[in-house]
Amino acid sequence: MSRLAQTDPQIAELIRQEAQRQASTLELIASENHVSAAVMEAAGSVLTNKYAEGYPAARYYGGCGFYDQIETLAIERAKQLFSCRFANVQPHSGANANLAAFMAMMKPGDQFISLNLASGGHLSHGMKLNTSAVFYKPAHYELDPKTEQIDFDSVRAKAKELRPKMILCGYSAYPRIIDFAQFRQIADEVGALLMADIAHIAGLVATGVHPSPFPHAHVVTTTTHKTLRGPRGGLILTDDEEMAKAINRSVFPGSQGGPLMHIIAAKAVAFGEALKPEFKTYCAQIVKNAKALAAALQQRGYRLTSGGTDNHLMLVDLRARQESLTGADAEKALEAAGIIANKNGIPFDPRPPKVTSGLRLGTPALTTRGLKENDIAKVADFLDRAILAKDDPQALSRIRGEVAEFCKAFPMPH
Repeated sequence: MSRLAQTDPQIAELIRQEAQRQASTLELIASENHVSAAVMEAAGSVLTNKYAEGYPAARYYGGCGFYDQIETLAIERAKQLFSCRFANVQPHSGANANLAAFMAMMKPGDQFISLNLASGGHLSHGMKLNTSAVFYKPAHYELDPKTEQIDFDSVRAKAKELRPKMILCGYSAYPRIIDFAQFRQIADEVGALLMADIAHIAGLVATGVHPSPFPHAHVVTTTTHKTLRGPRGGLILTDDEEMAKAINRSVFPGSQGGPLMHIIAAKAVAFGEALKPEFKTYCAQIVKNAKALAAALQQRGYRLTSGGTDNHLMLVDLRARQESLTGADAEKALEAAGIIANKNGIPFDPRPPKVTSGLRLGTPALTTRGLKENDIAKVADFLDRAILAKDDPQALSRIRGEVAEFCKAFPMPH
């Protein structure tokens, strides 16, 4: 940081403050994590200096020999990690990965079905302002109103009604196991392709903590952060050689130019970390911690959508604790108390997206810092006290001090 401090002290100071914020707060946003020092070192390396358009052994610039080796390592590790035959490691983000997958699987105007955003889907799964809805034709299956889990009767009915080119499963706010086999059965019944977006559960899938979309899905997309604990980026996987060729064309030159080779190197490092036995232990602990947090919140009177969680996240219906509580109020109060979370709509939420009745909470980042079930019980106590003290700045400040002291026992990864 010394060179940055000399060159641009403003940015250096903001980065220092952000590092301190992360170290002294509890991160419960389900889509965030803390990378290792090795991943961060690769992401901040000299590899950022080079254009490497194209693919290994087929570049449009000279001087790419080492970049070919790095990308090949990333590809091979991704294939090993997810037990698949082909991988494209170039997407800059999960949304970019989804766009390229759409381009490979469909033509503009083709119909697909997915879970809508309000029920736990993602912007890139057909939200009306997103590219996925501008160039393709989305429709949505539903959750069962009673169980708040995927309603496969709805999936089948929508698929038979519309005969879509593609069925999309995998979600941003769904706390239960995804039955990929049943989705594939429905896809086969209507002659559709199946795409699985496992951005949230990728680490759990890679370690067998959650069932794999392979061999059921034709194409699998994911981010490389979240439970996979790598740099921010995307990844596309498949077992089909012809689909792999279409995906490669859709990424480059279809939707991207030069790859971010420093991030691809960081992905390779993260994949290598995820192949180690201790990463499976880590992912199992994520789920244990999520179940512990869910139980502790239920004991305090909160309602969890679908009744609990099978993975790393949960959706908390705040109204059961106090009818007037909103997700927006809770998020603001929690941040003041040193707990970082995000408001989130719950299934069939009567409140608008900027207000919401719920919170989405996740345990990947806390687990990275070494918290276990007993520690999670303390986090639940902080969380409940902060939410109930949302109109008391002094109480929130006191909790903030307790949280900062608690965090000292769980240093950031080095």
